[in-house]
Parts: sequence; structure tokens; C-alpha cells
Amino acid sequence: MNRPLFVSLDGPKGTGKTTLLEAVTQVLRAGNQKVIRLCKRKSDPFRGETMALVNTLARNPCRDLDWAVCQRLADSRRWISQNVLTKQPLDSIILIERWYPSDAAFRQTIPFAEILQLNIERDVQVPDLHVGVVTDPDISWARAANRSRGLGGTVIQKHAEHVACTEMFEQAVKDHGWMLCRNEGTVEEATMLVASRIHEVLGLNVEVDASLGAQGIA
Repeated sequence: MNRPLFVSLDGPKGTGKTTLLEAVTQVLRAGNQKVIRLCKRKSDPFRGETMALVNTLARNPCRDLDWAVCQRLADSRRWISQNVLTKQPLDSIILIERWYPSDAAFRQTIPFAEILQLNIERDVQVPDLHVGVVTDPDISWARAANRSRGLGGTVIQKHAEHVACTEMFEQAVKDHGWMLCRNEGTVEEATMLVASRIHEVLGLNVEVDASLGAQGIA
């Protein structure tokens, strides 16, 4: 490829995206591949204003505010697309947790087709590989509740809402042909699935030792 490979991991809360991202990074680097892990929170200069709007939406849910959040997020992704992604080495693999596919889970009043069109119009970079990370909603709900930071949710507060957002996201994965990664087993199993798919997109025939990515990961 004449540009970096851009991979996003998206999904509802508690599905293990961060742990999986860490494991995949370790496996790819162990294979001497150049991996750039981007943190959207640190890369987004507008995060403070966006989160203030998200908090306002949580207190006063309505379609207009939800759409305003979608626009802010798309503007942030455009900025990252133009000012961060373009500066990465051409021979690298860029991994990011949460890009526009995650809106399919968390935006409750806006059809995802409208959100997708908005991001296209904003020239947000399309991932070369969309990875939708999901679990049974009872499993991800329990995982999120047991984290040291708790659920930490601004938009999703109730189990029924989490079930609904999981169902919406899985439908979007199916509708748009994204890669589905059911992360209900071991870290090694999910890591092998994602790392192997990345190698496939790159046209590489590489045997994955997923145990390398599970070392040191709780």
C-alpha cells in the first residue's frame, strides 16, 4: 500500500476493545511490523467542547442535540484525518479505538445511514478494516460494571439501553459488511482473529502467535 493501513476497533462498552487493541499491537510488533496506536481523546483538540455537549445531551435528550454531537464528532474525525493520520509513516499499521462505526451503538435517535453520510461529507477517512467487537450484552455489561472506573457511561446508563445499543451495533456490522469479532472467549482467540485479518488485508501469509499478545494483559 502507498499509505498506512488504517484499522478501527468499535463496539459497545465492556466488549474488551482496549484489551484487544493492546494484544493485537503486541502481536503485530512481535512480527516486526510498525504499529501506530492512536488515542482519539489525546488526538482530538475539540474533545472538551464535544464532551460538554455530550453531557448536555445526557441531561436533556433530544434529536437536535444528538445530531449536534454527531456533527462535533465528525468534525473531530475530519481534523484527525487531515492532521494526524496523514503524518504517520507510510509503512505503518494505524490502530484506533472508536471511529464513526461506534456511533451505530451510541447515537440513539439518529439513523446510522445519516451519520455515515455526514462523515463522508466531512471527508473523514474510511478505515481499511472496520472491526466490530461485540459480546452478549449481559457479558459486556458485567465486564463494564466490574472495571475500576465502573460503567463510566454518559449516554448509556441502564441495562436495557445497553442491550439496545448492542443490537443496533450488530445490525450495523451486518448491514455494512464490517468484520465481526465476538470477544467472549480468550484474548488469544480474538487476537488471532483480528491479527490474521489485518495480515490478509495486507496480502501477507503470516502465522499468528496470539499468545504473544496476551502476555502481561489482565
